[in-house]
Amino acid sequence: MLKIPVIPLEQQPIMTEAPSQYAQTPSRRWADLQRGFTLIELMIGIAILSMLLLFGLPGLGGWIQSSQIRNASESIQGGLQLARAEAVRRNTNVQFVMPSLVGGGVASDWTVTCVTPSTDCPGAGMAKTEIQQRAAAEGSPNAQVAAGQATIVFNGMGRVTPTPTADIVLNVTNPTGGTCAASSGTMRCLRISVSAGGQVRMCDPALSLSTNPRGCN
Repeated sequence: MLKIPVIPLEQQPIMTEAPSQYAQTPSRRWADLQRGFTLIELMIGIAILSMLLLFGLPGLGGWIQSSQIRNASESIQGGLQLARAEAVRRNTNVQFVMPSLVGGGVASDWTVTCVTPSTDCPGAGMAKTEIQQRAAAEGSPNAQVAAGQATIVFNGMGRVTPTPTADIVLNVTNPTGGTCAASSGTMRCLRISVSAGGQVRMCDPALSLSTNPRGCN
């Protein structure tokens, strides 16, 4: 009877795969990475990019115009808060002035100065004429402002003086971009309100305050 010898597993030869003629060496892989694009691939990429621009440009234009409203509104809000903080810090009246509105314009430029200038409080006639100012061209050339008053004064307690009978409202729009969302348009127009106590708040007139904290009323 023929006996077949059994070879223990640890003594069995390990079969290794023969190297393929297509195996890539490090130098070949590096050469493939350096290959770049073919003309067809480049043309396909340009075609896809053109289609994206074609469909995206109208929306992009609207977003840019709306962003000017946001830039102007945030700047005005920051300027009002600065004027109030400076009034409290200096314990004197500090005013937030929108020069264009004073002259009958609608631009969003503003200036913060002391009502009674001195060597320690910048204002008219001093070497430094303002605490801080902003030009309308800084990010919001098309934004327009309609306000109940062009000059808002804060006293040393941070309150508006003289005391207004209602909140002072500044509406920021952009007719160049279109009508406001509150009037069924596409522009996200904003409103800044200043209470008699000096609190400054920015809101969206297209939203209801009862359902959204960003709403106005």
